[in-house]
Parts: sequence; C-alpha cells; structure tokens
Amino acid sequence: MNSKLIATAIGLTLALSLAACGGGGSSASTTPPTVTPTSAPVALTISDATSEDWATIGVRVLSIALNPQGGGSPVTVYKTTGTAPMINLVQLDQLGEILGNVSVPLGTYTSATVTLSANPGDVLLTASGSPTAGFAAAPGSTIPASEIQIQHTAGSSGTLTVPVTVNLVTPLVVSSSTTNALDLEFDLAHPAFIVGHVPVGGGSTVWAVSFEGPLRHHPIANLAARILRHAYGTVTAVSSDNTSITLTKDLPTMPIVTPETATATGQSIAVLADATNGTLYYDVDARTPAAVIKDFSTVASGLSGKYVRVAARYQQDGTLVATRIWSSSTFNSVWLSPEGHVRGVDTTANTLTVSNELGGNVTLLVDANTQFVTRLGNGNNDTTPIGTGPSFLGNLVTGFKVHASVVDPLAANLTAQTVEIETATFGGLVSAADSSGVTYTRTFRDAAHDYVKTLPYISATTANGVDSAGNAIEGFKWWDFAYPTLVTSGPNAVAAFVALSTGAVNFGGTLGTIRTHALTNAIWNDPAAANAWSAPWAIVEPTPLPIATVTTGLDAGNAFTMTAINGTNPVTVDVSTAKGAATLAYQVDRSNDVVTVTPLDLTTSSALATFTTDLAAGAKVKVGGVPQADGSIKAYSVAVYTGTQSGS
Repeated sequence: MNSKLIATAIGLTLALSLAACGGGGSSASTTPPTVTPTSAPVALTISDATSEDWATIGVRVLSIALNPQGGGSPVTVYKTTGTAPMINLVQLDQLGEILGNVSVPLGTYTSATVTLSANPGDVLLTASGSPTAGFAAAPGSTIPASEIQIQHTAGSSGTLTVPVTVNLVTPLVVSSSTTNALDLEFDLAHPAFIVGHVPVGGGSTVWAVSFEGPLRHHPIANLAARILRHAYGTVTAVSSDNTSITLTKDLPTMPIVTPETATATGQSIAVLADATNGTLYYDVDARTPAAVIKDFSTVASGLSGKYVRVAARYQQDGTLVATRIWSSSTFNSVWLSPEGHVRGVDTTANTLTVSNELGGNVTLLVDANTQFVTRLGNGNNDTTPIGTGPSFLGNLVTGFKVHASVVDPLAANLTAQTVEIETATFGGLVSAADSSGVTYTRTFRDAAHDYVKTLPYISATTANGVDSAGNAIEGFKWWDFAYPTLVTSGPNAVAAFVALSTGAVNFGGTLGTIRTHALTNAIWNDPAAANAWSAPWAIVEPTPLPIATVTTGLDAGNAFTMTAINGTNPVTVDVSTAKGAATLAYQVDRSNDVVTVTPLDLTTSSALATFTTDLAAGAKVKVGGVPQADGSIKAYSVAVYTGTQSGS
C-alpha cells in the first residue's frame, strides 16, 4: 500500500474509555453525604494505519484537548512537558498506543483539537527496507529534514505547531455511569498526508506532510476488542493486594540509538494481572521460561524500578489487564524484540524477516520451540499458541504486523521465542470472488514477497461487531474505504461484494488492466476454516494508480479522461461534487522547490472552477479510485500538479 498518496487505512486512534466513579450514601447521620462526581477517568491511546513504504513516520504530539458543546474552555486530556517524545505511527498498524490516564469533566464534547510540533526535524521519515514498486525513496533511506516540508504551520521559528480540530460524527457524552469511547483516526493513506514530489527530468524529491485531513472521527463499537500495542514503562509501585502494578509510561528514543534508551512521558498507567487466565511473565535478564502468574505476589519484590514491556487489553470498564509482561533492569533488553511488518518468510531456511524502525530488516530463526499467538482481544487466545515451530511459517505473508520476542537478545543470530501476530493483513487485487470466498493477489518490488491467497468468508453465524445503529452483525461485512461508517452486512453482503469486485479498467500498453483492490485482517480458526485464516470483513480500497496525463478536461458531467504512464488508452474518471460524498481534490504546486498542498472543496463553485482550470489537457494528475464495471474509475481523490510537474 502506498502511503505517499493512496493506500489502505484505518489510522490514528484516540480511545477515551470512561469508567464509573463512586459516591452515594443513604443517611446523612450515619454515612458521609452523597458526593456527585464531576469527572470520569479516561484511558488515552493513539493508533494508526499500515504503511509498507515507510519504516518510520515519527511525529511529536504536543497536546490533545476536547471542546465542549456550545463553547467554553477546551479540556486538555493529554499534554507533554519539555520536548515531546516522538511516536512512530507505522508501528501502530491498527493498534492503540497507551499514553496514560486522565480525568475529564462530565459533559458533552463535539470536537477534539490535536496539536503537533512542526519544526524542522519534528517529522521523521525513514523508508522501509522493501517499499512498493515506484516509491520515490531508496529502501532504508532516511529523508533529510531539509526535504520535508510540513504544511499549515502556526507560530514562529523554533515553536512551530500544527493545531488540527476534528469534528465528531456524534457528540461525546462523558458520564460517570457509562463507559464511553472516542476514536480519532490518523490515516497514513490519506492522499494529502505525505506527498512525494519528484520533478520531471530529475532533481531532489520534496516530501510535503499535511496533518489537516488525515485526522477524522471514527466511532468505537467495542472497547474490549481494541488491540493495543505493547506498552513500555518503569514500574513505580505494586498494589498492596498484589493485583496490579503502576508504571510510568516510556517511549523508545527516536531516532533509534544503540543501545536504545527510554524517553519518559510522565504519564501513569495501572495494569492488572489476569486473575482468570493468567499472565505470562518473562524475566529477560534471567532468560528463564515464562511463568504464569495470576497476581504479582511472586515477582513483586524484584519489580520496583524495573523496565517492563506489557501486552495488555482493555476491559469494558476501561481497566487494563496484562496478557504478557517482560521485565529487565535495562530498557534496551525489553525493547530489543523485533516489531514491525513481515518482509519475508523462508520456509526452507526456517526464518522470518521483520522490518525495524531504521528501515532495515531483522531475520529471526524459527525453531521447534517458537510459539505463534494472535491478538484477538480475548484473554485465552492472547496466551494460547495457534501454532508452534517451522511448520507454521507458511501461514504468514508479507505485510503481517508482528512483535517477536527472542530467546537471547544478545545473541549474534536471533531465535524467536514467541511471534505475536498483531494483524494478519491480506490485501491487493481481488479476484475469483464468489459466495464462499475471495482471492487476494499482492505484488511487491521484490517478487519473492509476492503472494496469492484465497480466503473463505467467516461463518454466517460468527459475531462480527455492530452496525451504526448498534445492532449486532453476524457473518462477513464490507465497506468502501471512503465511507467507513456505511457498512454493508447481512444476508446480501457477500453478493454485493462479489458484484463490486468485478470492476476493471483497461489502460492498455504495459500497464494493462487494473482491477478492484481490497484489504482484510484475517482471523484464525473460525468455524468456516478450522486451523486456517478467514476474512471477517473487507475494505474496498482506492486502487493506487501511476501518474497520468489529462487527455480531456472536466466536462459538464464532472468527468475527465487521462492516459497513465505505460498506458495507451484514455480512461474516464468520474468526479463527485455532492456534499458528504465529494471527491477529495488537491492542488499540489511546486515553485522554487517549495511544495504547497491546497485542498479544494469541490462542493463550492470557486474551488470547482479552480479545479477545472488546473485540470486542463496535458496536466499531470495522481488519481486514486475504484474501477467500475463500465471501465471507468470512481475517483476517491485527485491531485493536480501545478508549477513544476511531478514525474512520480
């Protein structure tokens, strides 16, 4: 997926889980007076979407505030002091990063404001070790700060910021008697997020980064099902009853240093042991086998001041329960556990290659003792292996997001102790879709990573979340990337998906025919596929298309034609100007090596006029859209280049 312009995504998530506060009493003479709560605790996380082109997209979040309905002072729910730690969005592939716990006044909030630091060096971009074909940066390269231009900054040199306000689809009502959740997506695949501009004929690439647009509100239906990234921290206390530990949240130092060190956030987190299923506890320094603990009594004496890495899950009431904990006296030992996207599977050599944040790859040996587990939001599944040893390697493909633990982090050749499959992502061109399943075909710059995988749909009776009205969904569901709240489910969902998957557009030449693309995160051992992967849902993605040249401009029906690089046939592109469904349009101008990305609201006559003028015959465009059965493209986004033209 190409995060430079178009890809999949379900990106940066802010989950605010609000648990009930106490209070009460029946008689003023015998009990304390009733205390009416004025606020509720909030567990704050962020998450993001996948990107196979980048190993690191580092950003600094300065603060997050909620804006009350009807006005009033914003309520800050997260704020850093000093230099904000850098967060790598790429590692948050549909995972939540726990930031800390805060208290929010009761009330109704209609928007949130996220403020990011925007000085030179405050955005770190490192290309992955195996980006997609045609990507403008060399594999593993770090983009110089001088070639990154952050859009829409405010303030003066040295204190530049980008404040982004996100309107909520529905107001957030903070109550002391219910559990609430707020989900803000930071979409790595948004067409205006990271735009690489390569001048025709050569020259330095300029990467324009825009935070305005990728952030949006996406409601959370089930907090307990939220998959969290491993949290790092320093243990400050063990509860008197040994049921929980308190840790100060740490983040890895970025750019990565050797040995890696911790950056303290000052945020505090309480984590419970799993009293029912047990928590797996690893003493990394002792290199002993995992111990199963149901409280911290047996390890409490040695935990204070230790660095820990915690795999945890939310309970519906907002508390955190650990499924695994790694502890060490040094931060580098708990951090040195390869985390990233799978970049290679070798079933002959019995190795698994995982990308790291430096843009390189870490190769792990899989032996007979290596355990594979999934993160399904269920305590038992979080700790029970779904497979063991080299024979399971064939079930992994390039693009899976994993976090491995190694037997000996200091060994020259690392052997995987556990491989935690955080997301089992299959995507690409869809074909052979029928009533029983669908085939995904992915191609990469390195053909050794290509795969063709047929997945069955999950059983029609498998629980699969809820719809926008709160009604339970069973069986397969799908939605258009552009409209994540408009879910197609029920008995006709499969037939509708099959019909949509037949779309194709013929560019001719060596580019040929391009078909519908989609994405799924598969689940293991559904009744529809015992001991195998199956598809619970699909996102119909905007198909990534190469740079094209406008053949005929925008007509009265809001359509234009274009001829793509390596193609010979003009293809019709349909543009929407309807409110709520308008095509995302951008003017990408490069003048004197300064790139400016300007959004054009096509629902307004002035922006449509500008777009029409820019979209003249001969103009260069980058389009993302869904191929239709009639051979046209339904445009999700159109970027028109002005000034110095872009060649990729």
